Amino acid sequence: MEIDPDSFIQFLLFSPVLAVTIAGIYFALFFVIILLACSALVSSSEVAFFSLNINDVKKLEQENSQTANRILDLRSKPRELLATILISNNFINIGIIILSDFILAFFLSEPTRINWSEGILSGLPFLAAFFSAYSLAKVINFSIAVIGVTFLLVLFGEVAPKVYAKINKMKLAKLMSRSLAGLMIFFKPFSSPLVRGTNLIERKLGSRSINSITSREEIDQAIELAVKEDEKNAGKEIDILKSIVKFGDVSVKQIMRPRVDVIAIDFRIDFHELLAIVKDSGYSRIPVFDEDFDNITGILYGKDLLGHLDEDVEYEWQALIRTNVMYVPEAKKINDLLREFQLERMHMAIVVDEYGGSSGLVTLEDIMEEVIGEIKDEFDDEVEVNFQKIDDFNYSFDGKTLLNDACRVLGIDTETFNTVKGDADSVAGLLLELTGRIPRVGAEVAFEDYKFRIISVNKRRIETIQITLPPEYTV
Repeated sequence: MEIDPDSFIQFLLFSPVLAVTIAGIYFALFFVIILLACSALVSSSEVAFFSLNINDVKKLEQENSQTANRILDLRSKPRELLATILISNNFINIGIIILSDFILAFFLSEPTRINWSEGILSGLPFLAAFFSAYSLAKVINFSIAVIGVTFLLVLFGEVAPKVYAKINKMKLAKLMSRSLAGLMIFFKPFSSPLVRGTNLIERKLGSRSINSITSREEIDQAIELAVKEDEKNAGKEIDILKSIVKFGDVSVKQIMRPRVDVIAIDFRIDFHELLAIVKDSGYSRIPVFDEDFDNITGILYGKDLLGHLDEDVEYEWQALIRTNVMYVPEAKKINDLLREFQLERMHMAIVVDEYGGSSGLVTLEDIMEEVIGEIKDEFDDEVEVNFQKIDDFNYSFDGKTLLNDACRVLGIDTETFNTVKGDADSVAGLLLELTGRIPRVGAEVAFEDYKFRIISVNKRRIETIQITLPPEYTV
């Protein structure tokens, strides 16, 4: 059946309500498309501005253009900027929802929805106990509106724009800088109370700042996002930044050298024997004890011996001992110890346990290595961590290797075994926590996807352990 165009035009002329309604639908569709584009731009600008790294900021500073300065000014007010973006997006989304409901009501009229409802109720009669035809029509309308609008907003207003912004952040930041500057002024009456309220909440929370509330995983992800995309040595820098974040949570016990590995000097040995120990050890500072390591009398500095190398065996070297010894508990955090080292101008401390006995030694170098990795000088002939790489998945470690060091060698998070290690700080200690005893040679112990195989033991300790990484492990 063909429709006469003249008759249709006459019908519209004599039906002004219908003509206005159709025109309104076209306008509504047009504005929905415009608002979706605005939502995409505003959402992408959030990613663009807040993912600019240090190098990007330096480029903007060097550019020194009006647009670049505007971007830097917006970045200097992150709270106001974020509040403006969120408020703008909410207003845009509300507009999309209202217009979408108007469009849906036109194309899917109430009689049509009621007919659908009656058909559903006749096919599924048990629903009649819960819905009338009218109420089910409302549910159908709501469901279509929610699913449709949510799909449009998520796909075209959030996901796609943010993926694009991640790749073209500088371009989008420049594109949106002028618009966001205007929106910040326009929405200032709305954003200012939000920012002040946020500041008030933070002050009320006191020490529970945003940084402390943020989880370690989120911080690690932020570090990886900020560094790895354009840095040549990103892996090393990411490890350093993560170590800095964890710095305040590491205790002295986790990085100290245990007493069985400490080179110390007996107060009563003769001078020539002393020189031999100092020469063989290669250390510039050596603890001196009387009878046993629990009774430290002082620290001997290698440089103090330089003017006495020609003395005979009877030389009383004990006069060179410096008695200002620093003692620290095992549980002390290394950030506090670093501060004490700075204040006291010390480089070494004796670690004591809860009973007052000497459990080990910690130096300034140990603290620095916790952040930047192993420090080697021209006198370090042997690696600090005693291990052997068998293949990409199997490593052999000395039992007394610190867990933190083993994790770094394996390339896994230093907190991997935190839930089961208890008070243990070494690989052997972890095995003792897992088994509750000294296992026999060849025994295998599993934790999650990690496997431990005992290579050698003696009556007192586990000597060598082989660690097998999970099959999905990648360097």
